[in-house]
Amino acid sequence: MRVVIVFALFLFFSVAGWSQQRQYSTKNSEAIKYFAQAGQNLDEHYYDDAIENLQKAIAEDSKFVEAHAQLADVLKMRHLYKQAIDEYLKVIQLNPEFNRSIYLRIGETEIFEAKYTQAQQHLEKYLTYPDLTPQNNALAQKLIADTKFSVQALQHPVPFKPINMGANINTADDEYLPVATADESMLIFTRKINKNEDFYKSLKVNGKWDTATYLSNRINTDQYNEGAQSISQDGKYLFFTGCNRPDGRGRCDIYIAQKRGDDWGKPFDLSPPINTSGWESQPSISADGRTLYFVSNKKGGYGGYDIWKSSLTDKGWGEPENMGPNINTSYDEQSPFIHADDSTFYFCSNGWPGLGNKDLFVSRLGKDGKWQKPQNLGYPINTNGDENGLTLTAYGNYAFFASDNLNGFGGYDIYTFELPASLRPHIVTYVKGNVNDIKTHEPLEAAVEIIDLQNNTPVYQDYSSANEGDFLATITSGKNYGLNISKSGYLFYSDNFSLVGYKEQKPFHIKALLSPIEVGNKVILKNIFFDTNKFDLQSDSKAELLKLVEFLNVNPTVHIEISGHTDNVGAVQFNQTLSENRAKSVYQYLVTNGIPAARLVYKGYGETQPIAPNTTDENKAKNRRTEFMIIAK
Repeated sequence: MRVVIVFALFLFFSVAGWSQQRQYSTKNSEAIKYFAQAGQNLDEHYYDDAIENLQKAIAEDSKFVEAHAQLADVLKMRHLYKQAIDEYLKVIQLNPEFNRSIYLRIGETEIFEAKYTQAQQHLEKYLTYPDLTPQNNALAQKLIADTKFSVQALQHPVPFKPINMGANINTADDEYLPVATADESMLIFTRKINKNEDFYKSLKVNGKWDTATYLSNRINTDQYNEGAQSISQDGKYLFFTGCNRPDGRGRCDIYIAQKRGDDWGKPFDLSPPINTSGWESQPSISADGRTLYFVSNKKGGYGGYDIWKSSLTDKGWGEPENMGPNINTSYDEQSPFIHADDSTFYFCSNGWPGLGNKDLFVSRLGKDGKWQKPQNLGYPINTNGDENGLTLTAYGNYAFFASDNLNGFGGYDIYTFELPASLRPHIVTYVKGNVNDIKTHEPLEAAVEIIDLQNNTPVYQDYSSANEGDFLATITSGKNYGLNISKSGYLFYSDNFSLVGYKEQKPFHIKALLSPIEVGNKVILKNIFFDTNKFDLQSDSKAELLKLVEFLNVNPTVHIEISGHTDNVGAVQFNQTLSENRAKSVYQYLVTNGIPAARLVYKGYGETQPIAPNTTDENKAKNRRTEFMIIAK
């Protein structure tokens, strides 16, 4: 808790200077001698020696108020809070008006020991004094808010049953900062061995996490620490923090590495404006890969460490933008984690009301496009200790974190727990697919795009891998999505995912077989939509129609037939006419958007060419379709 430590150091060094400013509360020369030696120890940063000399001074005179006060400050700075509280109480017992700042310091220390009622009393006593500095007044008010929140939180605990992730993940060394891919097939975390931090990975095999292995010699180093990482949803890109590296721009920088086959490519330092000569760390990448959240102490923030974000543009990463006063405070905000729904944001802070030190919070994106004031995750997820580094599964029902006080394998261990429903993000699932040539079945590196059909904006744009043809993307409930996969020399692939009212956690698995551009080959346009018994194109057909325009522009010699099809509900002639009018609507859109009419024909087939038996609603929906076929090239 950086700000608090600086405050404490200032106070006890002020006490060390009392010998030149006032008479001591003791006349014992030996006690004064030890007290003076302790002051010299503090000047030289020998804190353990200072504690020993202050204890000797008190042994000489148990009523030596200045020695008790200074000992309390040193113990507090060393995080020995219980002993510090005892010393502060002795100061108050010996002389309640000795120094008003004692009440501020003991109040803060009691919060660290979860003594919230006592802390509130001491802090309120502090606020009764006149002429407080604005800084100390604000700190006292903030700490009182902590005590009031904490009392309520203890009375209303949230469900929390952490489970140690076991010996395949955890060892006697420290393991922390876990992140998982969207399909939970891989977990990457940091392990510290002999003060060196490196990345390890564990793969899920038959539903269980396998023994963790060293991530990569291309990322891990013997001489530098690698940590604070974020993995893209498909596991292909790793953003991480590297400090004091020779290729860096500041003390700590953000790096990116791309997965290549079974190994990783060489990481490279992100260029300005993200990395600067300052301190940039703890990246978290959005599901669509176009927004990077990170922590920095750069100028322009609200104080301490702030969370910033940068958006990817055609020219690279844009100028970082501070997350604003609903996220950042004048204290420290760290450990950002943007969930795959792109609208639920988790982080830690010691500035918002909490139970002491850093607590975990969640903020949600409002309808106005702004992040809302955060919600504390509650007790006992948060305690009077430090909580940070929370990440979630893509489904959002389970979280990962690290702790050193849950009787694990030793040091920090990684745990998982079921997140209470009120703290979860929106329901998210994922699309996992492979792209292959329909004839040879060889994997293809193809452009994959998933589009929010309501506003015709892409939520995922990337390429399937060259070696396996695989891709993975997350999609959020409540919307309809279109999938398009395209590659030069091939017809594009079209699919649709309707997640309106979606409450499951079932992923979509796609086997996309691309056909070469040859006469007779067809594409079902699964994202062309009409109202029942009507032929006016719906607005959410636009993305698919533009994809077809693009395909025809890229392949200017290709001629196509656009065909409409119906199920067998209704009169045969009505269906025939409806199918023809629907095909004509697509034809007219293409002509309006610059495609020569000579390259196009349209035809209605009614119910004469079903692709599934008209026996179920699902099959009937398949038969109601629009297609195009290559008739010349």
